[in-house]
Amino acid sequence: MDIRRIDDLKRFNSTIDRLTAHLRGARVLARCNGRLHWPQRGIYFFMENGEVRSNSGVGPRIVRIGTHALKVSSTTKLWTRLSQHRGQASNGGGNHRGSIFRLIVGSALMARDGCKCETWGKGSSANFEIRSNEISLEREVSRYIGAMPFVWVDIDDEPGAGSLRGYIERNAIALLSNYNKEPIDAPSADWLGHYCDREKVRKSGLWNSNHVDEKYDSKFLDYFEELVITMEKSI
Repeated sequence: MDIRRIDDLKRFNSTIDRLTAHLRGARVLARCNGRLHWPQRGIYFFMENGEVRSNSGVGPRIVRIGTHALKVSSTTKLWTRLSQHRGQASNGGGNHRGSIFRLIVGSALMARDGCKCETWGKGSSANFEIRSNEISLEREVSRYIGAMPFVWVDIDDEPGAGSLRGYIERNAIALLSNYNKEPIDAPSADWLGHYCDREKVRKSGLWNSNHVDEKYDSKFLDYFEELVITMEKSI
Protein backbone atom coordinates (compact mmCIF):
# COMPACT_ATOMS: atom_id res chain seq x y z
CA MET A 1 0.00 0.00 0.00
CA ASP A 2 1.19 3.53 -0.86
CA ILE A 3 2.53 4.77 2.49
CA ARG A 4 3.12 8.31 1.25
CA ARG A 5 -0.44 8.58 0.01
CA ILE A 6 -1.77 7.23 3.31
CA ASP A 7 0.25 9.85 5.19
CA ASP A 8 -1.07 12.59 2.92
CA LEU A 9 -4.63 11.31 3.38
CA LYS A 10 -4.18 11.37 7.15
CA ARG A 11 -2.98 14.95 6.91
CA PHE A 12 -5.87 15.89 4.64
CA ASN A 13 -8.43 14.23 6.92
CA SER A 14 -6.90 15.87 9.97
CA THR A 15 -7.46 19.25 8.30
CA ILE A 16 -11.04 18.27 7.41
CA ASP A 17 -11.61 17.33 11.08
CA ARG A 18 -10.16 20.66 12.17
CA LEU A 19 -12.38 22.49 9.68
CA THR A 20 -15.43 20.58 10.91
CA ALA A 21 -14.65 21.52 14.50
CA HIS A 22 -14.25 25.18 13.53
CA LEU A 23 -17.67 25.15 11.83
CA ARG A 24 -19.11 23.49 14.96
CA GLY A 25 -20.01 20.41 12.98
CA ALA A 26 -20.86 19.54 9.41
CA ARG A 27 -24.04 20.97 7.90
CA VAL A 28 -26.74 18.87 6.24
CA LEU A 29 -27.67 20.33 2.88
CA ALA A 30 -31.44 19.85 3.15
CA ARG A 31 -31.46 22.03 6.28
CA CYS A 32 -29.49 24.88 4.73
CA ASN A 33 -30.70 28.03 3.03
CA GLY A 34 -29.34 31.26 1.63
CA ARG A 35 -30.00 33.17 4.85
CA LEU A 36 -27.11 31.43 6.58
CA HIS A 37 -23.74 33.16 6.59
CA TRP A 38 -21.94 31.85 3.51
CA PRO A 39 -18.63 33.07 2.10
CA GLN A 40 -18.70 34.46 -1.40
CA ARG A 41 -16.44 31.71 -2.72
CA GLY A 42 -15.01 28.45 -1.43
CA ILE A 43 -14.66 24.70 -1.81
CA TYR A 44 -17.17 22.22 -0.41
CA PHE A 45 -16.54 18.69 0.83
CA PHE A 46 -19.43 16.22 1.03
CA MET A 47 -19.60 13.16 3.26
CA GLU A 48 -22.18 10.37 3.11
CA ASN A 49 -23.87 8.27 5.77
CA GLY A 50 -22.27 4.83 5.97
CA GLU A 51 -19.06 5.89 4.19
CA VAL A 52 -16.08 5.88 6.55
CA ARG A 53 -12.30 5.86 6.43
CA SER A 54 -10.69 2.46 6.73
CA ASN A 55 -6.97 3.01 6.16
CA SER A 56 -6.29 6.64 7.03
CA GLY A 57 -7.86 6.95 10.43
CA VAL A 58 -11.33 7.11 11.93
CA GLY A 59 -14.23 9.19 10.72
CA PRO A 60 -16.32 9.84 7.62
CA ARG A 61 -14.64 9.80 4.25
CA ILE A 62 -15.11 12.60 1.75
CA VAL A 63 -17.17 11.47 -1.25
CA ARG A 64 -17.51 14.64 -3.32
CA ILE A 65 -15.36 17.75 -3.70
CA GLY A 66 -16.39 20.80 -5.66
CA THR A 67 -16.09 24.52 -6.20
CA HIS A 68 -17.60 27.14 -8.49
CA ALA A 69 -16.84 30.22 -10.57
CA LEU A 70 -13.54 29.06 -12.06
CA LYS A 71 -14.14 30.78 -15.41
CA VAL A 72 -13.17 34.43 -15.59
CA SER A 73 -16.70 35.53 -16.50
CA SER A 74 -18.44 33.52 -13.78
CA THR A 75 -20.09 35.24 -10.82
CA THR A 76 -21.61 32.16 -9.15
CA LYS A 77 -21.44 32.25 -5.35
CA LEU A 78 -20.81 29.28 -3.06
CA TRP A 79 -24.40 29.05 -1.82
CA THR A 80 -25.74 29.35 -5.38
CA ARG A 81 -23.78 26.25 -6.34
CA LEU A 82 -24.76 24.34 -3.22
CA SER A 83 -28.42 25.19 -3.76
CA GLN A 84 -28.22 23.81 -7.31
CA HIS A 85 -27.12 20.49 -5.82
CA ARG A 86 -29.73 20.64 -3.05
CA GLY A 87 -32.68 21.28 -5.34
CA GLN A 88 -35.83 23.25 -4.67
CA ALA A 89 -36.93 23.56 -1.06
CA SER A 90 -40.50 24.38 -2.12
CA ASN A 91 -41.37 21.09 -3.85
CA GLY A 92 -38.34 18.86 -3.37
CA GLY A 93 -37.54 18.89 -7.06
CA GLY A 94 -34.42 20.14 -8.78
CA ASN A 95 -32.63 20.53 -12.08
CA HIS A 96 -30.10 17.81 -12.85
CA ARG A 97 -29.18 19.62 -16.05
CA GLY A 98 -27.67 22.35 -13.91
CA SER A 99 -25.80 20.01 -11.55
CA ILE A 100 -23.58 17.14 -12.65
CA PHE A 101 -23.76 15.91 -9.05
CA ARG A 102 -27.54 15.51 -9.34
CA LEU A 103 -27.18 13.92 -12.77
CA ILE A 104 -24.85 11.12 -11.68
CA VAL A 105 -26.67 10.43 -8.41
CA GLY A 106 -29.90 10.13 -10.40
CA SER A 107 -28.35 7.68 -12.85
CA ALA A 108 -27.11 5.54 -9.96
CA LEU A 109 -30.53 5.58 -8.27
CA MET A 110 -32.17 4.41 -11.49
CA ALA A 111 -29.68 1.56 -11.90
CA ARG A 112 -29.98 0.46 -8.29
CA ASP A 113 -33.76 0.64 -8.09
CA GLY A 114 -34.53 -0.60 -11.59
CA CYS A 115 -36.52 2.47 -12.59
CA LYS A 116 -36.37 4.40 -15.86
CA CYS A 117 -36.48 8.02 -16.85
CA GLU A 118 -35.81 8.16 -20.59
CA THR A 119 -35.14 11.90 -20.68
CA TRP A 120 -32.68 11.95 -17.77
CA GLY A 121 -29.53 13.74 -18.84
CA LYS A 122 -30.83 14.46 -22.33
CA GLY A 123 -30.23 18.01 -23.51
CA SER A 124 -29.14 21.15 -21.70
CA SER A 125 -32.73 22.27 -21.08
CA ALA A 126 -36.21 20.76 -21.03
CA ASN A 127 -39.79 21.93 -21.38
CA PHE A 128 -42.46 21.81 -18.68
CA GLU A 129 -43.83 18.42 -19.73
CA ILE A 130 -40.42 16.73 -19.62
CA ARG A 131 -39.56 18.32 -16.29
CA SER A 132 -42.91 17.19 -14.88
CA ASN A 133 -42.18 13.60 -15.88
CA GLU A 134 -38.78 13.82 -14.19
CA ILE A 135 -39.98 15.29 -10.91
CA SER A 136 -40.25 12.01 -8.97
CA LEU A 137 -36.61 11.13 -9.70
CA GLU A 138 -35.50 14.72 -9.02
CA ARG A 139 -37.15 14.43 -5.61
CA GLU A 140 -35.31 11.18 -4.88
CA VAL A 141 -32.05 12.88 -5.81
CA SER A 142 -32.88 15.83 -3.55
CA ARG A 143 -33.57 13.49 -0.64
CA TYR A 144 -30.31 11.62 -1.20
CA ILE A 145 -28.01 14.62 -1.61
CA GLY A 146 -29.95 16.62 0.96
CA ALA A 147 -29.08 14.07 3.64
CA MET A 148 -25.34 14.42 3.04
CA PRO A 149 -23.23 16.27 5.63
CA PHE A 150 -20.73 18.75 4.22
CA VAL A 151 -18.17 21.34 5.22
CA TRP A 152 -16.57 24.16 3.29
CA VAL A 153 -13.41 26.22 3.30
CA ASP A 154 -13.57 29.95 2.60
CA ILE A 155 -11.38 30.97 -0.37
CA ASP A 156 -12.44 34.32 -1.78
CA ASP A 157 -10.08 34.46 -4.75
CA GLU A 158 -10.93 35.73 -8.20
CA PRO A 159 -12.11 33.30 -10.92
CA GLY A 160 -9.47 32.32 -13.44
CA ALA A 161 -6.95 29.70 -14.52
CA GLY A 162 -4.72 30.46 -11.53
CA SER A 163 -7.46 30.15 -8.94
CA LEU A 164 -6.35 28.68 -5.62
CA ARG A 165 -9.78 27.08 -5.35
CA GLY A 166 -9.21 25.21 -8.60
CA TYR A 167 -5.75 24.12 -7.49
CA ILE A 168 -6.92 22.74 -4.15
CA GLU A 169 -10.05 21.14 -5.64
CA ARG A 170 -8.25 19.15 -8.34
CA ASN A 171 -5.41 18.04 -6.05
CA ALA A 172 -7.76 16.99 -3.27
CA ILE A 173 -9.78 14.93 -5.75
CA ALA A 174 -6.62 13.36 -7.15
CA LEU A 175 -5.43 12.48 -3.63
CA LEU A 176 -8.69 10.86 -2.54
CA SER A 177 -9.36 9.09 -5.83
CA ASN A 178 -8.80 5.33 -6.02
CA TYR A 179 -9.03 5.32 -9.81
CA ASN A 180 -6.48 2.81 -11.19
CA LYS A 181 -4.80 2.66 -7.76
CA GLU A 182 -4.69 0.26 -4.88
CA PRO A 183 -7.79 1.32 -2.92
CA ILE A 184 -7.31 3.34 0.24
CA ASP A 185 -10.42 4.18 2.29
CA ALA A 186 -12.44 2.22 -0.23
CA PRO A 187 -16.22 2.80 -0.47
CA SER A 188 -18.52 0.43 1.36
CA ALA A 189 -20.17 -2.47 -0.47
CA ASP A 190 -23.49 -0.59 -0.24
CA TRP A 191 -22.23 2.69 -1.67
CA LEU A 192 -24.68 4.00 -4.26
CA GLY A 193 -21.82 5.07 -6.51
CA HIS A 194 -21.20 1.43 -7.45
CA TYR A 195 -24.32 1.71 -9.62
CA CYS A 196 -23.24 4.87 -11.41
CA ASP A 197 -22.93 4.64 -15.19
CA ARG A 198 -19.62 6.51 -15.09
CA GLU A 199 -16.58 4.32 -14.68
CA LYS A 200 -14.55 7.09 -13.07
CA VAL A 201 -17.12 7.45 -10.29
CA ARG A 202 -17.25 3.70 -9.66
CA LYS A 203 -13.48 3.22 -9.68
CA SER A 204 -12.52 6.40 -7.84
CA GLY A 205 -14.97 5.96 -4.98
CA LEU A 206 -15.99 9.61 -5.41
CA TRP A 207 -18.95 11.43 -6.90
CA ASN A 208 -16.42 13.13 -9.18
CA SER A 209 -15.23 12.40 -12.71
CA ASN A 210 -12.81 15.26 -13.37
CA HIS A 211 -9.27 14.98 -11.95
CA VAL A 212 -9.74 11.43 -10.55
CA ASP A 213 -7.12 10.09 -12.97
CA GLU A 214 -4.53 12.79 -12.25
CA LYS A 215 -1.50 12.88 -9.97
CA TYR A 216 -1.64 15.18 -6.98
CA ASP A 217 0.80 17.78 -5.73
CA SER A 218 1.15 17.30 -1.97
CA LYS A 219 1.99 21.00 -1.57
CA PHE A 220 -1.73 21.74 -1.79
CA LEU A 221 -2.01 20.40 1.77
CA ASP A 222 0.06 23.35 3.03
CA TYR A 223 -2.34 25.83 1.45
CA PHE A 224 -5.38 23.90 2.71
CA GLU A 225 -4.08 23.94 6.29
CA GLU A 226 -3.24 27.66 6.09
CA LEU A 227 -6.77 28.45 4.90
CA VAL A 228 -8.33 26.59 7.81
CA ILE A 229 -6.01 28.36 10.27
CA THR A 230 -7.04 31.70 8.74
CA MET A 231 -10.71 30.79 9.24
CA GLU A 232 -9.99 29.89 12.88
CA LYS A 233 -8.29 33.23 13.48
CA SER A 234 -11.19 35.17 11.93
CA ILE A 235 -13.58 34.33 14.81
